Amino acid sequence: MAAPRPPERSVLGTVFKARESGIALALVALVAFTATQNSRFLSGQSIRDILLGTAILAVLAVGQSIVMITRNIDLSVGSVLGLSAFAVGSLMRDNPGLPVIVAVLAGLALGAVCGLINGTLVRFGQVPALVVTLGTLYAFRGVCYLWAGGQQINADKLPPSFLGFGTATLLGVPWLVLIAVAVLVSAAVLLRDYRAGRELYAMGSNPEAAKLAGIKVGRNTSAAFLASGALAGLAGVLFAVRFGTVDAAAGSGYELTVVAAAVVGGVAVFGGSGSAWGAGLGALLLTVIGSALAVLDIDQFWQQAIVGALILFAIGADRLVAVRVAKGLKKRDSHV
Repeated sequence: MAAPRPPERSVLGTVFKARESGIALALVALVAFTATQNSRFLSGQSIRDILLGTAILAVLAVGQSIVMITRNIDLSVGSVLGLSAFAVGSLMRDNPGLPVIVAVLAGLALGAVCGLINGTLVRFGQVPALVVTLGTLYAFRGVCYLWAGGQQINADKLPPSFLGFGTATLLGVPWLVLIAVAVLVSAAVLLRDYRAGRELYAMGSNPEAAKLAGIKVGRNTSAAFLASGALAGLAGVLFAVRFGTVDAAAGSGYELTVVAAAVVGGVAVFGGSGSAWGAGLGALLLTVIGSALAVLDIDQFWQQAIVGALILFAIGADRLVAVRVAKGLKKRDSHV
């Protein structure tokens, strides 16, 4: 006979599924309202731009969610994106005959190295991830500025095959979007169906209990940061492919937007809950909000205000859920 599922897990699962459904409903409502105000919002080019913008942010948000589930945070993703974008741009500019897959692998590898540095410092230095990644945010960006030397890589210096990948489609869907979807599906399956993913949730819920249960917390922490770095490196490749022109400031400010996408998507800042799908929906919602405000000719300040309000609402919802679950457990224990 199968063991009954713990009540707290089912409650959390229901709540976060409800939140993802709420995000989807908010998206539909926002799109419908904006379309009634300006029909161009649903034009083919507008939808394409939204999807391409979401693709880059979603890849970053998935990596961030993996780290946040373990009760950590990675503030260096914007700098890793910029470093990867400039490195890949330089590689393709100097070697125009290289296939695009080489650029993708190079971006993944560089990002993974940066992520491994973060993970190593957090694991062995016993320093909070917030402090470590705040430091590497500036360190990686400094390396990029030093490498660039005030120069930028222009689109006319990059091979057509590389730039063409940014506009190429498969059955009408841009390759960049397909890559983002593949990342989302892979991360969602890993977190939901495999032991490695369940261990990450256990670590975030209760690190000490996870250690007592035999989970290798240090190793998994390093692996989470490595995954976040690798995905930030991949996002750097997508950035270079889409925009063509790359300088040392590429990706500046992305780190806070990425954290916002993950939190709005239901990834708890206190660790232990959330999903890749939620992070992806959060990225889509933030991108649509930005596009809708531009179409409606509303001051960009309101985008920041709305995102801030969404973050506060998400954090408040997390705490409310935690309190209710704790009360439910206490009530259940009192009846035992």
